Amino acid sequence: MTREVNKLISIVTPCFNEEGNVEELARQIKDVMGTLPDYDYEHIFADNASTDGTQALLRRLAAQDKRIKVILNVRNFGHVRSPYHAFLQARGDAVVVMVSDLQDPPSLLMDFIKQWESGFKIVLGQKTESAEPRLMYLLRTLYYRVVRRLSDVELLEHITGFGLYDRQVVEQFRKLDDQYPYVRGLISEFGYPVARIPYLQANRKRGLTKNNFYSLYDVAMLGLTSHSKVPLRLATMLGFAMSVLSLLFGLIYFVYKLIFWSSFSVGIAPLVIGLFLFSSVQLFFLGVVGEYIGAIHRQVYKRPLVIERERINFDDNPQDGVSGTK
Repeated sequence: MTREVNKLISIVTPCFNEEGNVEELARQIKDVMGTLPDYDYEHIFADNASTDGTQALLRRLAAQDKRIKVILNVRNFGHVRSPYHAFLQARGDAVVVMVSDLQDPPSLLMDFIKQWESGFKIVLGQKTESAEPRLMYLLRTLYYRVVRRLSDVELLEHITGFGLYDRQVVEQFRKLDDQYPYVRGLISEFGYPVARIPYLQANRKRGLTKNNFYSLYDVAMLGLTSHSKVPLRLATMLGFAMSVLSLLFGLIYFVYKLIFWSSFSVGIAPLVIGLFLFSSVQLFFLGVVGEYIGAIHRQVYKRPLVIERERINFDDNPQDGVSGTK
């Protein structure tokens, strides 16, 4: 009688300077998967050219356990391209994406797999609470609601990408050939039913967060430009409205001056205020247009997602160390 082959779960973890966390995360994943004997797993760490001891630690972990696989990039390719590249390298029946800072609880793996086996192609962790400062959580909530109203599709709130994706969904991502994807938006674009598992996002215990204002702004604008044309149309409509208002105020001033020629002084204040107002509005919308042009620029060049320096514990190796989206 032929033994049924266990399903393979791929766990993808991007990391950069996380020597204080990767070993603990690998241990927790091993413990959780040890309670699921009907599944095999591989744990893929994608290191984005760490400058601390992370790479040496990953080499040691991979030498001890062949289920741990490592991708070492030649340089830091950013917080979007490197995780997405690693996601596309997974070969499991389902792929779980989990960051390395232990803020996403590995214990949710069991809930993800349970929902997946019940029929959901996508199972996502949704932050209903967070140990981060209250103001930051409120700002994130405000951003999600604004983008959700402006987007062509219904975007999910407080979803970071932490979750499980069926092989069928991964293949849909492969077909896109997107150089800089907004994964959370693409999930809504695909239209698969999504199971959401609420969780409390804990504080980082070791190391410093790699998110800064630029990386947060980059993701925010990526979500806006990828799934909405509203800012561009708003620029057109607002420009037209302000032109009409300017003409109207100009006529009012002209008529008022004709009626009260001697007593009414137009003054320079309205001119200065109007000049600064229109200049600031123009600069703002030029920036919006620039974001869209930048998004097009990234896609046109068709650069590889990353260039790998080395793979560990993979059966195959990319030619010349170059890997793209295919």
